[in-house]
Amino acid sequence: MAKPLVETKAKIGVFSIALQAYLPQFPQLVPEFEAQYEAFKKTLPDTIEIIDGGMVTTKEQSMAAGDKFRAADVDLVILQMLTYCTSYNMLPAVRDLDVPVVIVNVQKKLAPDYAKTDIPTWLGELYACGAIGEMVADLNRAGKRSAVITGVVEGGDPEVKAEIEDWCRAAQVRRRFRDTNIAQIGRPYPGMMDLYIDETNLYHRMFVYTKQFDWEQMWAIADNVTDEAAIRAKAEDILATFDIEGGGTVEKVWDMAKYVVAFEQWVKDEQLGMIASHYAGFAQGVAGKLDSMLIPAFSMLIKQHTACAVEGDMKVAMAMSILKTISGTGTLAEMYSIDFPKDICIIGHSGSGDFDISQAKKPTMKIVPVFHGKTGGGYLTQFYPPTGPVTYLAITQDKNGVFKFVVAEGVNEEGEIFTFGDTNMRTKFSLPCREFVNKWSEAGPTHHMAAAVGHHIDTILKVAKIFNIECDVVCR
Repeated sequence: MAKPLVETKAKIGVFSIALQAYLPQFPQLVPEFEAQYEAFKKTLPDTIEIIDGGMVTTKEQSMAAGDKFRAADVDLVILQMLTYCTSYNMLPAVRDLDVPVVIVNVQKKLAPDYAKTDIPTWLGELYACGAIGEMVADLNRAGKRSAVITGVVEGGDPEVKAEIEDWCRAAQVRRRFRDTNIAQIGRPYPGMMDLYIDETNLYHRMFVYTKQFDWEQMWAIADNVTDEAAIRAKAEDILATFDIEGGGTVEKVWDMAKYVVAFEQWVKDEQLGMIASHYAGFAQGVAGKLDSMLIPAFSMLIKQHTACAVEGDMKVAMAMSILKTISGTGTLAEMYSIDFPKDICIIGHSGSGDFDISQAKKPTMKIVPVFHGKTGGGYLTQFYPPTGPVTYLAITQDKNGVFKFVVAEGVNEEGEIFTFGDTNMRTKFSLPCREFVNKWSEAGPTHHMAAAVGHHIDTILKVAKIFNIECDVVCR
C-alpha cells in the first residue's frame, strides 16, 4: 500500500485507576499495579500516539490526567481497571471530553489458586472488576459514551488485543477528519440535492473543514512543474498502476503525470484528506485537457489515501476516507442494476477508484468520446474488486442536518460484469436483492456509497460511537 500523502496518527488518552484506600493497607499493590499499567501500555498498537494520564488513585491525579487529555484533544480514552475503584477517580479525567471511554477489564491470572489466595493477591491479580458497572452507570449519568472489554493477561488474549486495536483504528478516523481538510472544486452535480451540504454544519458536526477551489486554479496547477525526473517517475508509476487500452507509454501519459505531481504537492500543502469535484463547463482548451485526465489523476491520489469523489459529493468522499482509514480500501459505488435470476445486485461507479481494491485484476484505463451525463470525454478507469466479503458505507443527513451512517455487508461473487469502463461488482446480501434495495433506500442514504474489501461493520459502529452519530445497519 502506498504511503499517505498526508499523515495522521490517532491520539489516545490512556490511564489506569486503583482505590487509594487499598495502598497503605497492602503496600505490595503499588509496584504490582505500576507493573501492570506499564505492561498494558506496551500492548497498545504503535500506530497511535499515547497521551499518558498515569496511574490514578486520587481525584487530583484524575483531574491532572483530564488536563493532559484536553490539551492533546484526544480521539479516544482507554481506561485500565486495576482493581476495584470508586468512580470519582475516573470522572474528573473524562468529564470535559466528548469521546468514548473504553474500559479495559483485564484480569492478570487465568484462575485463582483458591487455597493460596490472600486478600492482596485477590485485589491485585484476580479482581474481575466489580466496579465496571459503577463506571458505566456514572458515565451514562454524565452523558458520556462508553464500551467495555473484559479478558485476561495470562496466556494472552487475542480477543482483547483485537478489540483494542479496532478501537484505535476507529479513533484514527476522528484524527484524520480533524487534522485534514476536504477540498471542494466546483459544485455538486446540478440537481443532485441529496449531495448538497452545509460546510459550516459539516465542520461543527464532523470536524471536517472545507477548502473551496475554483477550476481556474486547477487548470494552472501544473504550470510551474518543470522537474522532468519527477514527471517521468510519476508517468512510470501511472503505467505500473494501469493497463492502458492500446498500450501506454511515458510520452502518452506525460501531461497526466505532470498534473499528478502538481496535485500531490497541492494535497500536502493544503493538508487534504478528501476531495470532491465536479466540472460543468465547456471542456475546451486547457479545461478540456485537464478534465479528460482527472479520473486517473485523482485515482493516483486515492492510491495515496486522499479520497477523491466525483459529482462534487463531499459525503461519499468522507465515507471513502473512513473505509480507507479502517480497512486500507475505499472506492466509490452506487446501485447499478439487479440480476434477478441470480439474486445479485450490480454495484459500482464510473470515475476515480482505489488501486488497492483492484485485487482481482490490474486496473484498466481507456479513452471514451463522451462521459455519460457529464461534459466532455477522456480517460475512464475500471477497477476489479475481488470475490469475497465486501462492506458498503453511505453517509447521509436528516432534516436537522444531523449525519447518519448507512452500512451493509455482503459477498462479491464470480460472474459477468459490465465492460464499458466503470468499476462494478456482483454482490449478494443476506437479504434477497429486492428486499435489500428497499431497506437500503428506505434508510435514506445519498445515491452514492463507498465500498471496501472485507467486513467492517463492527469497526464502523465504533467510528459512529466516537462521532456520536447514528448508524443504520441494513444487513450483515
